[in-house]
Amino acid sequence: MKAIRNNIPNAITSLNLLFGCLACIAAFHCFDTMCGTQLKGYQWAFILIALAAVADFCDGLVARALHAVSNIGAELDSLADLVSFGLAPAMVLYNIMIEQHAGHWALVAMLLPVFGAIRLARYNTDPTQGTVFTGLPIPANAIFWIGFTAWYATSTTPLWMVILLIVALSLLMVCNLRMFSLKMHNLSSLKENWAQYLQIVATVAFVALMGLSGLAAAIMLYVLLSVIKKEQ
Repeated sequence: MKAIRNNIPNAITSLNLLFGCLACIAAFHCFDTMCGTQLKGYQWAFILIALAAVADFCDGLVARALHAVSNIGAELDSLADLVSFGLAPAMVLYNIMIEQHAGHWALVAMLLPVFGAIRLARYNTDPTQGTVFTGLPIPANAIFWIGFTAWYATSTTPLWMVILLIVALSLLMVCNLRMFSLKMHNLSSLKENWAQYLQIVATVAFVALMGLSGLAAAIMLYVLLSVIKKEQ
């Protein structure tokens, strides 16, 4: 019974990985309708990445509730995150770039999972990252690319701008910028949590005004707020 209990969080983490793999498959059908719906492949990829994020959130909660935290679980979590939040968004971006006639330049999208892997390896070996992160967390990378590709799929964007964003986001994941977590231990302290509250309100506003594309703007704000907090 104990073995079953201890593996429940790992099963949830495995769902994260499964959703990420399915998102990669959907990415290669970017502009085809799928599953008997009017949703296109890239939209299904967004849904599957979102489901992976839910599983990623729940596995930690369940592990702590069942006192089943383990080193294996932590490593499995990172491997799943690399697929769901590094590779899957890159596959969506790659296929949309191909559709937008980027040619071999679309391969630049592969920088995202490579730098995402470096980001996760650094996270796993740095005990100081908890309420503060060093570099852009890989789930935030996925959120940005969901927002950007939702807009990119239906508009024309200069190739140089897309490549610049790929390089910038890749470097942000491995830079030394200290970035705040949305976890708040003292909810009543506005002075301590002003950036978190502003980030939440702004994200809701961006999505309400811009749709999914607002997620990209929200991550850009997150980076800006992290810079401001660092200067304080």
